Amino acid sequence: MDLPNDLLNTTRRRFLGSSGLAFGSMALGSLLRGDSKRPFAPKVKHVIYLHMEGAPPPLDMWDPKPVLQKYDGQLCPDEFLAKARFAFIKGHPKLLGTKWGFSKHGPSGADVVELLPHLGQVMSDVMVVKSMQTDQFNHAPAEFFLFTGSPRIGRPSMGAWASYGLGSDNHNLPGFVVLVSGNLPSAGKSVWGSGFLPSLHQGVQLRSVGDPVLYLKDPPSVDRATRRRTLDAMSDLNRLHGEADPNPEIEARIAQYELAYRMQMSVPEAVDIWSEPKEVHELYGTEQGKVSLANNCLLARRLVERGVRFVQIYDSGWDIHGTSPGDDLMTQLPKKCRELDRPLAGLITDLRRRGLLDETLVIWGGEFGRTPMNEARDGSKFLGRDHHPHCFTILMAGAAVKRGAVVGATDDLGYQVTDTPVPVHDLQATILHLLGADHERLTYRFQGRDFRLTDVAGHVRGELLA
Repeated sequence: MDLPNDLLNTTRRRFLGSSGLAFGSMALGSLLRGDSKRPFAPKVKHVIYLHMEGAPPPLDMWDPKPVLQKYDGQLCPDEFLAKARFAFIKGHPKLLGTKWGFSKHGPSGADVVELLPHLGQVMSDVMVVKSMQTDQFNHAPAEFFLFTGSPRIGRPSMGAWASYGLGSDNHNLPGFVVLVSGNLPSAGKSVWGSGFLPSLHQGVQLRSVGDPVLYLKDPPSVDRATRRRTLDAMSDLNRLHGEADPNPEIEARIAQYELAYRMQMSVPEAVDIWSEPKEVHELYGTEQGKVSLANNCLLARRLVERGVRFVQIYDSGWDIHGTSPGDDLMTQLPKKCRELDRPLAGLITDLRRRGLLDETLVIWGGEFGRTPMNEARDGSKFLGRDHHPHCFTILMAGAAVKRGAVVGATDDLGYQVTDTPVPVHDLQATILHLLGADHERLTYRFQGRDFRLTDVAGHVRGELLA
C-alpha cells in the first residue's frame, strides 16, 4: 500500500540514519580497537609538524641569493611585477637582500643563516625543500589550504585524517595533539578541527603550563568510582538516544567521554616534562613556568614516545612585514631564530639518539614565502617582506626522507621555483604515504561525494623519499 508522504520521509530518514550509524560505528569501533586500514607498510609511525605561524622568510634563513645582494635597494625588475598580486606592496618596490651571513652544512652543503648555529650542526639529518608552492597569499586561507587541503573553513585537518585513517598507537592518549606557543593561528582552531569527520578525531590542545587539558580533573567531591558510574549512565543514555535517532556523532561522543576518562590518568605523566634530566632541558633550552616553543618541542618528543600519531606545534610571531619596531626584520627575525634554534636542533638530536627519528617524520615551515622586495608599507622605514605564494622553504627530517639533502631551487631573486616544484597537495599526499595511507583511498563520504585531504589533486613525491 502507499504510505503517506510524511511517514515515507520519516522512514527514509531513519533507514539512512541507521545505515550511517552502522557504518560509522564499525569504522569507529575498528579505530578504537587499534585496527589499521593501511594499504601498505608505513615508513613512519608518527609526525611532528612545526608550523611557524606568519611565514618565515626563506631568503633570510635557507635560500641566500648573491644576485639579490648585489642589487639590494634597487628597483625591482619590471618582469617580476607583471600580473603580480601582493597583499600589501604598492607601487614599484625595491629589492631587499639579506643582512646576515650564511654557512654550508651537511653532505649537500645546505645554506643555513648564522642566526641558527645549533640547527647548522644537525643538517646531516635534515632535508631542505626550497621549492614549495601554494596558491594562497593571505594567512588564514593559506593555513586552511596547508592543513585541510582547502582554502575555506570546514574541511578536516591533516592530523584528523591521520587519526581517522590510522588510529592511535596508545589507547589512553589522543591520536592527534596540538601544542601552541604564542597566539593562535590566523585561521583559528579550525586548522586542527575534524570538519565532517567524527569529532573524536579533532586535535586535542595540550598546555605546557598549568592543567594540560582544561576541565580534565574531577571536582573535589567526585572520586574515580563515582566518575565511572556517571560515565556508564551517560553512555547508556547516549545509546538509547542513538537507537531512537541514529547518528554517528553519538558514538563519537561516547568514545570521547571514555578517552577523557583514560586521559585523566595518562596525560599528567605524559606532559610532565620536568621529570626529564637536566641535560635534556639544556639540550632543548626549556624554561620552567613559561609557554615556549622549547617546552613544546620536548613535550612533542614525550608524546610520540608514548604513541601519539600526529603532533602539531604552532609558534606565532613570524609575520615580519616591517611596519613598526615590533616587526622589523632586523630585530624580530633574530629574536625568533633564537627561540627556534636550540629547541628544533634539540628535538632532532633527541629523537635520533633515542632511535625515534627512524619512525618519526619532523616537518618545519610556514604557510607561504616572503617577497625578495622590501614591503615599505605606507613609507615605513623598517625592513620587512610581504606575503609570497610562489615559493617557500620547508625542512623535513626522519629516516623516510632524504637526509642531508637539498631539493628544489628558485631563481636568482628567489621569486619563482626553477626546479622540482612541490605543491601543497603533493606534500600532503607524501605525508600520508609515509604514514602508510593512500591519499586517494583515504576518503569520507559527505554531502553526496567522497572527500579526501588532497581533494582531486596531489602526488606522492619520490624526490623527497629516502
